[in-house]
Formats: sequence, structure tokens, C-alpha cells
Amino acid sequence: MATDAECMALAIREAEAGLGEGGIPIGSVLAGPQGIIASGHNRRVQHGDPIAHGEMDCLKKAGRLRSYRGLTLYTTLSPCMMCTGTIIQFKIGRLVIGENRTFGGNEELLRSRGVDVTVLDDARCIAMMEKFQRDYPEVWAEDIGE
Repeated sequence: MATDAECMALAIREAEAGLGEGGIPIGSVLAGPQGIIASGHNRRVQHGDPIAHGEMDCLKKAGRLRSYRGLTLYTTLSPCMMCTGTIIQFKIGRLVIGENRTFGGNEELLRSRGVDVTVLDDARCIAMMEKFQRDYPEVWAEDIGE
């Protein structure tokens, strides 16, 4: 079984890979007792796909699973409403968020639906998103639907 630190480190590497491809630096990992199942990153810009958020890319790579119960989703940034809905829909029981300072997601909604939510307040995640938001404000605004 991978640790929270290992999974978040992989999510950060995924975010960095997305940035290196000219995209938005948000990475995600899905893991469970069997270890890491999948990882992915935001590919909206690279694929011209409005729903290719980091969490969605990760879940797509995980493929069809019989159940998501007992799994943990890691994300470098607090999830948007679309990704929050997906977490609730698939009954993913645990969510570990790198940071929620640069984008306040939907932690309270997730908790109200029984999801165990942990926010790490990770300095690497904060610095990466602050720099991206400063350098590419138009792309960021598009990603969050503004």
C-alpha cells in the first residue's frame, strides 16, 4: 500500500508533467489497499477537452472498476464542482487535497456526503498554482468557468 506522502508526490509529478505539456498543473492519483491504481493530470488545454480535469483523467485511466469504496483519491488542488460530483457519484470514501488556498473547492459538500477529506496545505502545491494563476490568468479563468 502506498503512503499518503508517496501518492501526493506522484500527484505533484503529474501536475508538473501537465505544466510541461503546456497545460494546467493539477495532478491526481487513485489508490487503495492494493497500491496505486492510476494517476493523471489536467489535459483541458492539451486535448481541447473541457472536462479533462486532473481527477477525471486519473479516473479515466483507472478504467471501469466494480467499486470505488475503500479507495482514496489524491489531488493537488481542491476539486471543482464537476470533480466533486464524480467523487460523490462513485462513492470514493477518502479524498486527500494538496491545497485549497488558490481555489476553494467543495470540501464541506464532500464531507456532508460522507467523504473523509484531508487538506495537506502543501507548500509545493500552493507555489505551483500561485505561479500558474499569475502567469496564465486567462487559462485559469477558463478552467474554472469564469
